[in-house]
Amino acid sequence: MKTRITELLGIEYPIVCGGMMRVGTAELAAAVSNAGGLGIMTALTLPTPELLKAEIEKCQSLTDKPFAVNLTVGVVASQIDYNEYVDVICDSGVKIVETAGRSPEPFMEKFNAHGVKVIHKCVAVRHALKAEKIGVAAVSIDGFECAGHPGEEDVPGLVLIPAAADALSIPILASGGIADGRGMAAALALGADGINMGTRFLATQEAPVHDGIKQAIVNMKETDTSLIFRSYKNTARVFKNDIALKVQELEKEGAEFSEVHPYVSGANQEKAWSTGEVNAGMVTWGMCGGLIKEIPTCDELVKTIADDAETIIKEKMAAMFG
Repeated sequence: MKTRITELLGIEYPIVCGGMMRVGTAELAAAVSNAGGLGIMTALTLPTPELLKAEIEKCQSLTDKPFAVNLTVGVVASQIDYNEYVDVICDSGVKIVETAGRSPEPFMEKFNAHGVKVIHKCVAVRHALKAEKIGVAAVSIDGFECAGHPGEEDVPGLVLIPAAADALSIPILASGGIADGRGMAAALALGADGINMGTRFLATQEAPVHDGIKQAIVNMKETDTSLIFRSYKNTARVFKNDIALKVQELEKEGAEFSEVHPYVSGANQEKAWSTGEVNAGMVTWGMCGGLIKEIPTCDELVKTIADDAETIIKEKMAAMFG
């Protein structure tokens, strides 16, 4: 498949595994890249720049294909020195970075100097326009269906993707609610140049989470997510488990975030990911979990999505016109 995204990133299929905290390891990133997509490691999964350097080297030993590093700025502990992480990424030879959270503008000069292509995650067209203005190579536009933080405007991908395509001149990745070839074909028809998936790659054999987590995704319905943190203007879409329901209850009572934090702490999230106990902590996945029925390898997943999208575009859609 050939799109502006495959040309920009040097990949075979316009399919990206978005950066996922605690999940974006060298092994998962390499598996996606070896399948012909773009795998993304998450920098802040590693607690120090030195450990990130080692993880990048591990990924480089596992694949000779392009992969990226995600750097989420400004939404985690303030004591992080982002410049140190940026230095490691640039010095490592990595040529693609996915940024999220706040604007990557403070780091663009250094990224540009090292020939690093930046893909910025956005939840609104105006954010995407600002990212284009500061010189990012592409944007990932996240619809309301997505896992994690969909913003506060609640615009679904069916509207947000074409709105972004109309406004931008740089390549666009469609993100949120996509789990199969139907979603990819639709995203391309709406004006995207490729797709970015997180939840779907969680339910793969290589994803470094407990099998109980993967099976819970397979068993869920499209209605089994909840929105939390709305009262703090930091909305997050998560699995509808005991923790999510408790947080919603506390928010209705007007609780401060400090009262909610013990339930959604990183330690509890890690317990859920590692033990498969889905009620142990906040677990983040999107509505597209209702479309996921199996746990393939990354190679099987990437190729199946690409093949199914091609069939839909070339055969099913074409047949409608005789």
